[in-house]
Amino acid sequence: MLQRPKGIFPALTTPFNSDESVSVAAIRENIQLYNQTKIAGYVALGSTGESVMLSRDEADTVLATVREAASPGKVLIAGTGAESTAETIARTKRAAALGYQFALVKTPYYYKPVYRAETYIRHYRAVADASPIPVLLYSVPQFTGITLETLEIVALSAHPNIVGIKDSSGNIQRVGEIVAATSPDFAVLTGGSAVIYPALAVGAQGAILALAAALPEKCAEVYELVQNGRHSEARQLQLALVDASKQIVSEAGIPGVKFAMDLRGYRGGPPRLPLLPVSEEKKQRIAAVVSHLHPAAARV
Repeated sequence: MLQRPKGIFPALTTPFNSDESVSVAAIRENIQLYNQTKIAGYVALGSTGESVMLSRDEADTVLATVREAASPGKVLIAGTGAESTAETIARTKRAAALGYQFALVKTPYYYKPVYRAETYIRHYRAVADASPIPVLLYSVPQFTGITLETLEIVALSAHPNIVGIKDSSGNIQRVGEIVAATSPDFAVLTGGSAVIYPALAVGAQGAILALAAALPEKCAEVYELVQNGRHSEARQLQLALVDASKQIVSEAGIPGVKFAMDLRGYRGGPPRLPLLPVSEEKKQRIAAVVSHLHPAAARV
């Protein structure tokens, strides 16, 4: 049976130097710090990694650097989705060659007015047929405007090389529907840091989170508490993370995540243009949230 991912995975950011080149040193430094936490592994080149702003050479550099710096035993997931099926297959094969264990494939979206359910089913089946590594579906409607529906997911889950999904809708009903309608071996991962606990409660096997790039310990702790049956404590921590998710991720996006990382001692740094750094007002709000969860964190 193919391995299935479970646990908490940070959606890694891509740090840049002052000239906007990718900072290999900062990637290594971040991974070395994450290696000391209880996160299950890493997701490189996801939405939080500003992957749509990277060249192919830069993407390869990110993948190779993360792979080299990751501790043995950490699961490696690469974002490989592209607009064409052919390019998605090429990126997936490249990730496999670099040592990644899973491919996270977002939905094509540019021509969505003419896309139908069959479009996505054929796309994902073709990618899975050609992929040397297991495929995770990636439904991220806030960025693509496309939601993979439960019937489509169920149809795709029958493919032997499609082993799970990252659902970033934040909709617990949808998570529950997917869990109920698919095999227990199909890994359902939430992309919503505000709903880690309820997602786990209805059967999700873990989460891939932007917030975990800045607060890996707290995100992993929710998972550990649930696994140990300490649901009351898990709920309380989840409630604290709801505000963090709102202030850092929902309202400030990647620049907010990177700023929160800076406060925690990670190498966040500036986003790549046209994304802009967070405002001073947002910095103050993010700093307050981070210092509440980690009192030793630096203040603005």
